[in-house]
Amino acid sequence: MDNAQRRHRATGVETGPLVFSQQPAPYDNLRHRLNAAYREDEAAAIDGLLEVATFDEAARRRIRRRARELVAHVRARRQQTGGIDAFMSEYDLSSQEGIVLMCMAEALLRIPDAETADKLIRDKISVANWEEHLGGSDSLFVNASTWGLLLTGRVVNLDRTWRDDVARGIGKLITRAGEPIIRQAMTQAMRIMGRQFVMGRTIDEALERARDSENRGYRHSYDMLGEAARTMADADGYMAAYEGAIARVGASTVEDDAFAKPSISVKLSALHPRYELAQADRVMAELAPRLLELSRLARQHGIALTVDAEEADRLDLSLDVFAWVAADESLKGWDGLGLAVQAYQKRAIRLIDWLAELAAEQGRRLPVRLVKGAYWDTEVKRTQEQGLDGYPVFTRKPSTDVSYIACATKLLGQPKVFYPQFATHNAQSLATILTLAEGRRDFEFQRLHGMGEALYEKIIGDETLGLSCRVYAPVGSHEHLLAYLVRRLLENGANTSFVNRIVDDDLPLDVMVVDPADQVRHAEPRAHPAIPLPQDLFGPERKNARGIDLADREVLMKLAQDMEAAAAKPRAFFRSGPNRSCGKGIAGCARGSAWRT
Repeated sequence: MDNAQRRHRATGVETGPLVFSQQPAPYDNLRHRLNAAYREDEAAAIDGLLEVATFDEAARRRIRRRARELVAHVRARRQQTGGIDAFMSEYDLSSQEGIVLMCMAEALLRIPDAETADKLIRDKISVANWEEHLGGSDSLFVNASTWGLLLTGRVVNLDRTWRDDVARGIGKLITRAGEPIIRQAMTQAMRIMGRQFVMGRTIDEALERARDSENRGYRHSYDMLGEAARTMADADGYMAAYEGAIARVGASTVEDDAFAKPSISVKLSALHPRYELAQADRVMAELAPRLLELSRLARQHGIALTVDAEEADRLDLSLDVFAWVAADESLKGWDGLGLAVQAYQKRAIRLIDWLAELAAEQGRRLPVRLVKGAYWDTEVKRTQEQGLDGYPVFTRKPSTDVSYIACATKLLGQPKVFYPQFATHNAQSLATILTLAEGRRDFEFQRLHGMGEALYEKIIGDETLGLSCRVYAPVGSHEHLLAYLVRRLLENGANTSFVNRIVDDDLPLDVMVVDPADQVRHAEPRAHPAIPLPQDLFGPERKNARGIDLADREVLMKLAQDMEAAAAKPRAFFRSGPNRSCGKGIAGCARGSAWRT
């Protein structure tokens, strides 16, 4: 049996030395440039962005003045707003208590049985020093939470002494109630905490809750909570949820301006269980028509639909899906199809170029939601695990801020093809965009539900600016909020986060209001020195194993070519026989074994 016959028997491919069932299609010029920046050298990437994100001294002064005003306003308002902003300023993720809260938020609600939940409480809640935070904030929300955590700790760690009679009395009462009561209380606390981030359990509840903020000038983009579909049944459920939400959102408004209406956000990973480059054929045949169907429905109801950003290894495939849907004749003349762009990816600014060409070719104006990105930890860890050549994201936070401003500059510079939507809770970034867009109103800001209200009330309340802010409003029950909640806490709860630092009165305004371009210029090296490239992960002792990026189409093309070339070459192989372990070497093996070429 020759090699071709063996291959046919194993794969069903009759002739030819095919390695892949289908060769990846080559890129056009813009997609090639976009892909070349996927894991680009960080220093080269940021140097290019600095050219776009550097302003003259007059503009820098205006930005600095506006940023200082915004920070001062937020600090003056924080005691009145309270809620999650105050909670995260009290419990940052570098503290033991913050870590405990993360464990609870991530795990408690999805623990299936009471016994395991009680063990979690005993293991995590009792070890934290909650007393240090009592009275540490003027927000009732924070102090009430601290008392609850303190009392929970007392129940499961009875050998600690009471500081006063009141605490002793309350502790005895809760001790008598037992751990099941504490478990129920903690579960309810997590649900309350989730409510700060989630607009409503159902789309109708979210629409009702949104009325008050809409009366104050806010817009909304609704996102049906849920992570990636694992089965087609999951995908069918998400599809039905999106369809229902589009119909309800469309029926909730009579606004004429399409960009002023509420909108819907869609995750492609929720629409198909195999949303990955290895299944590109299935994705284009099964997922893309689903997005087209939702887009047609959104157009029918007069609202916009934005495709959310996800992990970096899905971007390339998402662009194929997006371009295929955008080119459909049934959507011609509709400017409601949008895309989220993550500025922490090195190729973000190249993606803006590609989208501009796509929009110009199709004669449409694309809504583009510019975000900084929420999967940074995942991107770094995956790259290290796979031993790839470089990271798809910047390793220094100021570099992401520079990328964000560079992308914002490009979006604002092409009003015929873009309707920019700037999602940020960073006063410096916000002030920069206000300065870049001086006098313009053909764009909007965005913030997360439950966060940034004090920052944006000054913007939407200023009639002279006449600007709008859209609230990203997740919708779903507490069973579905866990991954989203944890991502938000990780993204914004770290003590280096602007959201956390803006309410820290101990930080001077001059520390808060810093041009990220200046920070990057003075950073040496450009990449973070504590985050080595994957190949250097183990230091000088040894190199990390080098992997192949199976999400990079050009890498796959090269791999396929090399495999085809290797398969076509004559090669030696050992045909085993009765005496394959004779130990006499090639020449001395018995007749039952042979080397063939």
